[in-house]
Amino acid sequence: MKRVTAIDVTRGLVMVIMALDHVRDLLHVPALTQNPTDLATTTPAIFMTRWITHLCAPTFVFLSGTSAYLSLRKHNSERSDASARRFLLKRGVVLILLELTVINFAFWFDIHFQSLLLQVIYAIGGGLIILSVLAKLPVKWVGIIGFVIVFGHNILQLVPAFTNPAAKLGWALLFRTDFFPVSPTFALVVAYPLIPWLGIMLVGFACGQLMERPVEQRKPLLLRIGFGALILFVLLRFLNIYGDPAPWVTQKTQLLTFLSFINVTKYPPSLLYVLLMLGLMLMFLSAIDGKTNPFTRWLTVYGKVPMFYYIVHWYLVHLSMIAMVLLQGYSWADITTGPLNFGRPASAGISLELVYVVWFGLIILLYPLCNWYGRYKATHPEIGLLRYV
Repeated sequence: MKRVTAIDVTRGLVMVIMALDHVRDLLHVPALTQNPTDLATTTPAIFMTRWITHLCAPTFVFLSGTSAYLSLRKHNSERSDASARRFLLKRGVVLILLELTVINFAFWFDIHFQSLLLQVIYAIGGGLIILSVLAKLPVKWVGIIGFVIVFGHNILQLVPAFTNPAAKLGWALLFRTDFFPVSPTFALVVAYPLIPWLGIMLVGFACGQLMERPVEQRKPLLLRIGFGALILFVLLRFLNIYGDPAPWVTQKTQLLTFLSFINVTKYPPSLLYVLLMLGLMLMFLSAIDGKTNPFTRWLTVYGKVPMFYYIVHWYLVHLSMIAMVLLQGYSWADITTGPLNFGRPASAGISLELVYVVWFGLIILLYPLCNWYGRYKATHPEIGLLRYV
């Protein structure tokens, strides 16, 4: 089966955007103390810098499901169904191991691992493990399960918080974002509970069937589905009854009211968050499907090596933060470690304008690295490990 370039382009776009959020997290002056989407304290520029990156995780997870479907279809023509599903299982395990080790070290640069943050790679890895079992079902039923999760999991907000530590941890791993200060020297954050993100992956898996169709057939379908998702978002958001735990509120200006309207909940991903972000993603996917130009070719370089990009970009962002701290006159002794501590002194940091400059520089630096790795991976299929990174 021919590779669908539009998937690589779309994935490349959100990966480029994703780096902006991580540069802001580690380098922006108020990032350590300010919630960028809190309309009482933020600015429109900071809000939109954070909000635009909401596109990244659901697109990443959705397209992981789509790619899993296309991979199964391709490998089923070359090997048994069981062998193809075992690959999904092994890939899921590898991703979780990478999250717990290589990626978490990139977050904190702490050899003692006093912090453990479960983010999107944990969700994708766990989702692939579950999908390796659910892929036995007809694609229609996988999609139905995904839609039930996406549209129904907000009901679980009514479940009261658990007091039993084991039950609270189990519930967090599956359903609810939570923070666990285990000891003075260790903290766990479950930022991406598995089941809500699994729903997005399963819907993406079912939509893999659309990507098998010719471009001229799937483009209008993707456009209509994306537009329909946005219309449904507007209707449900306007009603302010169901779909997001944070209702929109009329603000002192029309701009802030609009920002309140689109300020949807990511942790865990609410129904309205999913409708808005995937609606935008599907419309972009439709717009660039079948098109080849310098912009799409540029994005494809990043989109073909998502795991490599993700790992390397985190190390570059963190190294950029250290360089910033040292250039601002701090010493190595000021770069401390500890639970949920990136190591940045509280008064260190740069303006939002410089955040964009650093982000652009890192993206340019990542291009030749991703281009080299993509070529190396394509010319060395005999190296099995490369299939996982």
